[in-house]
Amino acid sequence: MRVLTQLLRFAWLEAQSCVFAAALFAGLLVAYVVPLPVARYDALLVWCVVVTLGFWALGLESWREVLVIVAFHLLGLGLEVFKVHVGSWSYPEDAATKVWDVPLFSGFMYAAVGSYVCQAWRRLSLRVSGFDVGPTAVVAVLVYANFFTHHWIVDLRLPIAAVGLVVLRRAWVHFTVGGTGYRMPLALSFLLIGLFLWVAENAATFLGAWRYPGQLEVWEAVHAAKIGSWALLVTMSFVLVAAVKRWEGVLYAVPSGRSGPVAGQGEAPDLDELGSQVER
Repeated sequence: MRVLTQLLRFAWLEAQSCVFAAALFAGLLVAYVVPLPVARYDALLVWCVVVTLGFWALGLESWREVLVIVAFHLLGLGLEVFKVHVGSWSYPEDAATKVWDVPLFSGFMYAAVGSYVCQAWRRLSLRVSGFDVGPTAVVAVLVYANFFTHHWIVDLRLPIAAVGLVVLRRAWVHFTVGGTGYRMPLALSFLLIGLFLWVAENAATFLGAWRYPGQLEVWEAVHAAKIGSWALLVTMSFVLVAAVKRWEGVLYAVPSGRSGPVAGQGEAPDLDELGSQVER
């Protein structure tokens, strides 16, 4: 019974952390089933801007977190412009707010990932140990660059993922559910988020947010290989959020016997030091 209760609490906290993504999907669903007086992509842009400003006004996200979301929006939009240009996917509908065949609302789909990480950090009291921002940031830059360069040179996705696993080999994420602390490898959390993003991607393409070449005539499920791509993309999102949390002093877990956050330099405290605070 205790396990079931904790799982339900965890699921509820996760659902709350996905509130931005839920609002985005609500907009997609309404635009899919309800005839609108304006182009769908234009309406979705207005909706996403309203949701972002609403979250800030209601205190659901701080201005620093909004800046992170905007940054991820811009990174995502740049990737979208390139990918559409090379034919990886397309936005077949007309809209006044399309730039280089990409609707401006599309960047908010990436921003939803950043919002999730920010929300989860607060609701689950996330902290990390064994995590070094610098090397992980380098991996994140390589991940982003490879999304572009693999169209001209060999795809380095797997080698970059392997380097990422080495960099994160001692990194753990600590979280709290119902007053009890838990931990999991940070790399595993990226993979799990990537899995859920792949499920969301299937739902989004079904609702016509965008189309892969094989979905233009009849919708088909997105290839499972995209799970790995999303997991790598989460690395970028996490690095952006971690930079803010490090500045705020809430990035690293607090080892036993200390009263404040661990300084954000070098290695975070080893997991063994957290034994008195984290229940397995």
